[in-house]
Amino acid sequence: MPQNERKLLISRRRLLGFGAVGASSLLLAGCNDSISENPKFLNVIDKATELTYRAQRLILPRDKLAPEYSETDIAAEFRPNGSTSPSDPAYLALAKNNFVDWRLQVDGLVEKPLQLSLADLHALPAKTQITRHDCVEGWSCIGKWTGTPLSEVLNRAGVKPQAKYVLFHCADRFNAAGYPDDYQPGNPDSIAKGGEHYYESIDFVDAYHPQTLLAYDLNGQTLPIAYGAPLRLRLGRQLGYKQAKYVMRIELVNSFARFGSGKGGYWEDLGYQWYAGI
Repeated sequence: MPQNERKLLISRRRLLGFGAVGASSLLLAGCNDSISENPKFLNVIDKATELTYRAQRLILPRDKLAPEYSETDIAAEFRPNGSTSPSDPAYLALAKNNFVDWRLQVDGLVEKPLQLSLADLHALPAKTQITRHDCVEGWSCIGKWTGTPLSEVLNRAGVKPQAKYVLFHCADRFNAAGYPDDYQPGNPDSIAKGGEHYYESIDFVDAYHPQTLLAYDLNGQTLPIAYGAPLRLRLGRQLGYKQAKYVMRIELVNSFARFGSGKGGYWEDLGYQWYAGI
């Protein structure tokens, strides 16, 4: 992809990320690519996001629930987000065997590192909820998710006192322009083979929220590959790009400095805001 097109794409996504925190008035006052690349403008965005984050943490109860719906509200066709068919060789090998050999690695700042199979996760307490997925690009879908509450896994691993964030390492890759590895707009060179693995992170307020799931079923069926098999994160109160798919490893950390550009997530490194509360 030409450099100017890449710049425009990243600029657009920075503005979308900004829109996610609801500061639309500033965008309406002057929304263009040169502004979105301006460090002063981005600094204002970061401050607005931090203010929104702190305000929500102060105002809303820690266990405030996202709306839940009935079976009749479930979308006839749930739209997948992000990657739908990772090309990572290790992932493809696991998928070929229906993820029998897949293991969720839980490590970092924990007392007891874990290696959990799908059978291990199914043996833990499970929860089913019908919630809405809201994408930063403006669409939404309602689906029924079943999985293990993230808190169940964290409790078994034991969180060390210095841990501040839960970081998710994923199997899908994105190229430098922000396209997933399965994206093919008529140009094979645009496929992100060898690109960066997706990653995301949340704090412990969201990690222990009762609606935060490590989901392995969608609408009563085993989670399909297009939706993040064998395991994806489901957050009831955050936008879609925070819902990490193809989760391979959960790492507890006290800083983002070692990962990507130090912003806490793949899209955050390209300009999205780390906190995407709704």
